[in-house]
Amino acid sequence: MSLSQAEVVLAGDSGDGAGGSLGRDAWRRLRRNPVAIAGAILVFLFVAVALLAPWLAPFPPDKPVGQVTPTSIPGPSAEHWFGLDDLGRDEFTRILWGARWSLVIGVVSLLLGMTGGLLLGLLAGAFGGVVDTVVMRFVDMVLAIPGLLFAIGVAAMLGSGLEAVMIAIAVVNVPIFARLLRGQMLAQRQSDYVLAATSVGVRRRRIVLGHILPNSLTPVIVQGTLTLATAIVDAAGLAFLGLSSNDPSIPEWGRMLADTQRYLSSAPLLAVFPGLAIIFAALGFTLLGESLREALDPKYRR
Repeated sequence: MSLSQAEVVLAGDSGDGAGGSLGRDAWRRLRRNPVAIAGAILVFLFVAVALLAPWLAPFPPDKPVGQVTPTSIPGPSAEHWFGLDDLGRDEFTRILWGARWSLVIGVVSLLLGMTGGLLLGLLAGAFGGVVDTVVMRFVDMVLAIPGLLFAIGVAAMLGSGLEAVMIAIAVVNVPIFARLLRGQMLAQRQSDYVLAATSVGVRRRRIVLGHILPNSLTPVIVQGTLTLATAIVDAAGLAFLGLSSNDPSIPEWGRMLADTQRYLSSAPLLAVFPGLAIIFAALGFTLLGESLREALDPKYRR
């Protein structure tokens, strides 16, 4: 077999030709899955609210629009749908703007964590041997620490701020993506098309970057959807603990929960609305991610 023939076999057996049918089958399964539809609706609403918050919000998120006292905080009304917070700001407006901050923190931390994890997973999966051992032992050490506890430590070390929260969540997610990609690449390395291409002299870099890596990314994309849900919850948890931005004008859902602890007896709805927002946002990405996993996993394609 010549080198050009080997390239043709490599392109054909690596799944490129079946990619269209796999994608169509996954899309058909998602359209018929009520869980996927529910997750997609929640994700769409969350993203739409985050993007359109400046136009949907009826009041400024950082300015008081009503009078409040420590013992009298107005609840929901025709003018203020979710009532006022402890500083007289419109709660509905701050919930809308909080979606934008949650989306920004989640997406940025996901991109940072995925980039670092893919680089480590690519090194381990492509080279193997000593490189694989060193990278995986580092990953194992990081995974041995509970995720939220590790994020708290990183955020505390970096200091309070949105950047510290993003980096802390990203660092926690790096080993997850590294282990996932490494496992997928090791499985692809044993495929017939890789062995055939290697035996006829196709360059290793072309095999890894052109075929093994693309065929290993589907589970990583699914994991990214699930990680967004975790990132939103972790960001709220760090903000609740006071490790996020110290600027009280920034409407973060976790910070809003922390600020309402003193008023749970007089205004319990101030904790209900941001709590429900966190639940629905995380639930949407979780349902959609699990549905994607079922639609793309061959074990479920019966």
